[in-house]
Amino acid sequence: MSVTHTETGTEADTDTVTWNSNAFDEIAANDSGRPVLFTNARVLTMDPLIGTLRGADVLLVGALLVGVGPGIITAAGDDNAIVVDCTGMTVVPAMVDTIALVGGRGQRAEYVGTLTPGNTGDLLVVPDEFAPDAQGAVATLLTRPEKVRALIAAGKPVLWSGTHAPGRATAPEAGIPAAQDLTGSPRIGVWIDENDFLHQELTADGRYDETRGGRPHAYEGRYWIDGDRIDYLDDLGFWAFGEFRGEELHHAGYAMRLGPRA
Repeated sequence: MSVTHTETGTEADTDTVTWNSNAFDEIAANDSGRPVLFTNARVLTMDPLIGTLRGADVLLVGALLVGVGPGIITAAGDDNAIVVDCTGMTVVPAMVDTIALVGGRGQRAEYVGTLTPGNTGDLLVVPDEFAPDAQGAVATLLTRPEKVRALIAAGKPVLWSGTHAPGRATAPEAGIPAAQDLTGSPRIGVWIDENDFLHQELTADGRYDETRGGRPHAYEGRYWIDGDRIDYLDDLGFWAFGEFRGEELHHAGYAMRLGPRA
């Protein structure tokens, strides 16, 4: 187990803060799957069963949040955990489920955006004064990111001490991508739903053409495939998506199979 503590340094005119830099170095180099424990924090779990905890710990193993509450630190040495001292900090979900907050989800198991064991390790660490509640902490991230001590996505740092973490994921470039050359792709052809109502032709040049109820060219446009996801940009200007599931293409409530090739 290694325990690191907050270091604060102020440079003229910059008001920079160095926070748990040793812990960050260990997390960045953590290729062996060591647990990461954020300890001694005020934790706003947003889980209706667990609620708000003080002097509490949040334990991550890889991308998964596996424990929350006081006393987890007692086993940190046994597990060779990387321990991050969060004294004076508030930990909240990185995304707050506003629908759940107003009662829009019927069961606790359906809640997303909570610090509940079993959920993905997406969390935000903010000084108490900038986190009056979960919404305030998220507002700090959006308006004053330099005040954020850590933003963790699936167990990996995105922000640390108010700056971008090295090795963070690169955001996709803005703008419509170039057409894909899908020559030879097994997904090229005419996809037909079970009622023979929707025929969606995918061509190798990245264009689609839909026939609906015998009405040709009902929708036409461009498409892009990324893994099992397909994104559509219709010539009318709207975006839509579909998903390949085994031998079926699911789109807008239709399940289609590839028809015989010409």
